[in-house]
Amino acid sequence: MALPVIDENMSDDEITRMMDNACEASNFLKAISHEGRLMILCHLATGEKSVTELEDLLSARQAAVSQQLSRLRLEGLVNPRRDGKLIYYSLADERATQVLDVVYELFCKDS
Repeated sequence: MALPVIDENMSDDEITRMMDNACEASNFLKAISHEGRLMILCHLATGEKSVTELEDLLSARQAAVSQQLSRLRLEGLVNPRRDGKLIYYSLADERATQVLDVVYELFCKDS
């Protein structure tokens, strides 16, 4: 993987595209940068979970879990699915799985 080289020969369109991509990446990283949201994504990486299951796995109150799920939903990282009174969540963006793989390798694998 090669990082882009920024130089004085870049066109205005290339610079604008790069800034747009940086903004999108920044928003994505902000969405996953909270430990609660990151833990939710880690649990969802193993498959769909109900809000109740996430509460139990995280030892967290429903309000806290719902607040973090709301942010992840707003950013398009999770999909909700209603089944009667229960709401289930699953990962919606493959980029989240890719980032989780890297985070796992860097911070969790051998600890």
